[in-house]
Amino acid sequence: MNTSVRFKNLEPSDALKAYVREKLDRMEKYFNGPAEASVVLSIEKFRHSAEINIMGDRLTINGKEETEEMYSAIDMVLDKLEVQIKKSKQKSRDYRSKGKTSPMASAREVDEEAGQPRVRVRNIEYKPMDVDEAVMQMDLIKDSFLVFTNARSEAVNVLYRQKDGNYGLIQPRA
Repeated sequence: MNTSVRFKNLEPSDALKAYVREKLDRMEKYFNGPAEASVVLSIEKFRHSAEINIMGDRLTINGKEETEEMYSAIDMVLDKLEVQIKKSKQKSRDYRSKGKTSPMASAREVDEEAGQPRVRVRNIEYKPMDVDEAVMQMDLIKDSFLVFTNARSEAVNVLYRQKDGNYGLIQPRA
């Protein structure tokens, strides 16, 4: 990451420059291409402030923090910037995935908490048909299951293909 560090009302310090560059290099993993960071470290009376602007991947992130110690101000502003970058990247991922859904079925993975199993949710449009028609439809689409409304009972049924090539039918009881 290309980093420029400026000091305002403060003696330039190689230790501070190295600290800032080391911390910013850890954030480079969030950017696909080259990124630029502009850092301004300043002191006003007893307030130590760190202001960081990062530009990369068509994204501009700004943050500023003031504390009584310069190193803690740098850490706090970098934490704030990391949250902003993650939020922005997630927004763009969500926006791009919206356009990829088909009208017939949309799939989305939900990761509740770390360590929890992933659940794949598919929203399926189903239409009324007989079981025989559902079997014919299943042969056409080459899928492992088919959700449909049974035309006779008006209940939602699931037709699935068994390992031996036969079909199974799941019907709810009233």
